[in-house]
Amino acid sequence: MVVMPDADLDQTVSSLMGAAYGSAGERCMAISVAVAVGNVADALIAKLEPEVKALRVGNGVIPGMEMGPLVTKEHLEKVQGYVQSGIDAGAKLIVDGRDVSPEGGDGYFLGGCLFDHVTPEMTIYRDEIFGPVLSVVRVPDYASAVKLINEHEFGNGTAIFTQNGDAARQFCHEIQVGMVGVNVPIPVPMAFHSFGGWKRSLFGPLHVHGPDGVRFYTRRKAITARWPSGIRCNPDFVMPTTS
Repeated sequence: MVVMPDADLDQTVSSLMGAAYGSAGERCMAISVAVAVGNVADALIAKLEPEVKALRVGNGVIPGMEMGPLVTKEHLEKVQGYVQSGIDAGAKLIVDGRDVSPEGGDGYFLGGCLFDHVTPEMTIYRDEIFGPVLSVVRVPDYASAVKLINEHEFGNGTAIFTQNGDAARQFCHEIQVGMVGVNVPIPVPMAFHSFGGWKRSLFGPLHVHGPDGVRFYTRRKAITARWPSGIRCNPDFVMPTTS
């Protein structure tokens, strides 16, 4: 997700919190990287940090709980390993969710984790962590943000947060990703559009539903017919047309 300097930061942070930490980050369209353009990074981190620290983590049956456990012990250990790898690679861990005290009993809990100064060479940037970990990457300008996204091997979904319609239109045109949001953090389209990404985020030539889904489950049959009353006596030597 690209955050432009003119973005409404309150709206952006609210969107990022839900997109990065909703379902404990365990969904295919979760936002795992925020690309901060220009001088917006410090202000973005300043607003994100208290929100991530304030996440209510615990048993989902408790009213008001915002984030539940991860699916298995093995996956918890895997995500914790990603967090440690980010630290080892030199990223700055702003919020460490590994020491969370969950409400309502034991489980495979991990609090929200927030990294700053993440670079494209780091594993936490390249891999889909599938956990409550958000990485902030700093780039100097819009062109660098687009280049960063287009060079990634995956292309499922992305978004841009801006108040500049020209920048949003240009982003939608230039970005090599299957699903794009403008001030929408998780750009899952309506059912009558096809869901699916590009590059290594797509298997096969068609997407899951929408018109592509209909085509996938349809075996086409071509029938060419002529009835006696429509048969002409002489052969045609030109492409038939209608008048």
